[in-house]
Amino acid sequence: MAVPIVGGLLKRRERRRLRRVMRGYRVLRETNQLGKIAAVKDAIANTCLNGCTTGSRKLIFGSGIGAAEMVVRQYLLVRLAAVNLNKALLHALGEPVSGVVHPLPPEWRGVLREHGFAVSEIKSSLLWNSYVALHLFYGVIAIARRILESSSNILRGSGENLGRYAFFHGLSPGNLPRPGSLGRTHDIVSWYLQWPGRVPDLDTIGHTVPTAPAFGADGVSIVPLAGAIRPLADAGPLARYIGWGIAATLAAAMDLVRGRWWHGIILNEASNASMIRRHAPADLARDYLFHNSTWIFRPLWTYEAEKRGSRITYYFYSTNCESFKTPDGYPLQENFWQAMNWPYYLVWDEYQAEFVRRAVGQTANVSVVGPIWFHSGTSEIPSLPQRSVAVFDVEPHRQSRYQSLGMAQEYFVPETANRFLLDIHDVLSECGATMVLKQKRAIGKLLNRSYGAVLDSLGTSDRFVPIDPGTSASRLIESCAAVISMPFTSTALLAREMERPTIYYDPLGAVQKDDRAAHGIAVVSGRDELRTWLQSVLARPGEGGENSGGKPIVGTTNSIDSVAAQPLNMSTTE
Repeated sequence: MAVPIVGGLLKRRERRRLRRVMRGYRVLRETNQLGKIAAVKDAIANTCLNGCTTGSRKLIFGSGIGAAEMVVRQYLLVRLAAVNLNKALLHALGEPVSGVVHPLPPEWRGVLREHGFAVSEIKSSLLWNSYVALHLFYGVIAIARRILESSSNILRGSGENLGRYAFFHGLSPGNLPRPGSLGRTHDIVSWYLQWPGRVPDLDTIGHTVPTAPAFGADGVSIVPLAGAIRPLADAGPLARYIGWGIAATLAAAMDLVRGRWWHGIILNEASNASMIRRHAPADLARDYLFHNSTWIFRPLWTYEAEKRGSRITYYFYSTNCESFKTPDGYPLQENFWQAMNWPYYLVWDEYQAEFVRRAVGQTANVSVVGPIWFHSGTSEIPSLPQRSVAVFDVEPHRQSRYQSLGMAQEYFVPETANRFLLDIHDVLSECGATMVLKQKRAIGKLLNRSYGAVLDSLGTSDRFVPIDPGTSASRLIESCAAVISMPFTSTALLAREMERPTIYYDPLGAVQKDDRAAHGIAVVSGRDELRTWLQSVLARPGEGGENSGGKPIVGTTNSIDSVAAQPLNMSTTE
């Protein structure tokens, strides 16, 4: 009986906390201060952790010593200043007698006070010190794990011979080619293989999708790997790693006592960087690729890989990154983009290139490469009626989830999303066309109930076809006469590349038509403008549906589309 009782108490406690978070959000809304959370987080992102700048050890940071403060700041921004910080701030607003309780370094606790938040200093300090101590312990465990993995690898006398390879970080099964499937495959690996700027003469592409079999495409082996950090294969480098591990652990522990907490925080990352230092340059990937869901943290080990000749590439598979323009101009940019320092960025167009430069500086190394494919869904496109129009929305989350995001602008809410769907359906029905809806993603219980009710009501219409969220957006666009997207999703840019008529539809007139986040695509506001646009594009000769003759994606035809998956016998080195 004890466990159910404890579980019930924890659930009640979490419900009380959630109610206070939502109360805090209402306080901000009622006082017209929804931008308060964004302002605090922007200030945190721009507040240096001063001790890291002058008191960092090269033993720990290695080739990243020149960016030590930035490495630590990025690490903490991603882990401590995301949604959990939003909740802590909102909770404090919803429960005025209590201050903010959250593990933050002293400099950032000072930022909260500067922005009018009371901080529970004792509780927050205890949480912070515990957080640092746990990271030091975790770093020691990580070093021990790397030693055991490498020892086992050496004892087996084997290792994967990848040859000249590239490595993709953070992929899922839908990001890999679909060998043997009919039609094009619009995944990131296929995109990379056809991109003229890729590393030439590759033997292998590695990824971390453990369930995927090894197969070949375009003469390149595509294989799952345990991770970017491979075990050592020789006793000499392992002995040097063990020596480093002992020295780094002792240094981090002593520094923690002296108040230099950052070495304990980053010890796990340092263990990975030290592993990269023990590998010969030829054993490293020629290109390590990270996508924009990786967000801003650049791992410490990438500084070592870059020094040894590897390229570190950060690519945007999406363009929906910017804050909306308001009648008063552009607000603070959310999500800490200004804290990035990747050495190489791939973007869709010059609009996105300027976004990166505004965030990190005009000297950013940016390449404009056109739309970057990312996910090739497993679901097939059903047979669609003539005069079908593809519609791409952003599902609203349930209220408790949305409010915890602490967003400065209320746009992706039920009022907008429901009106978006209903307006488009009604106007398309008037025009004798069919609405083909692909939701952004399946979010299960997080979905707002009123939005779900709208979907249920549309499901009874013969002018509405729902498409599995896992379906390839590119293939759906090819099958339709026109495309309507919610601001400012990337599908509008895909449609433009494929020469399909495309707009952003804003049902409430809240979006500024000259917003740079639109990337030059027209913003249509309200039913009347939507009706005029649809009547124009659907009246064009040849605009009809899956056989309407639109332009296919340029450069997508390659042997990946027809290659059958075949197991590979990976050679080993002694």
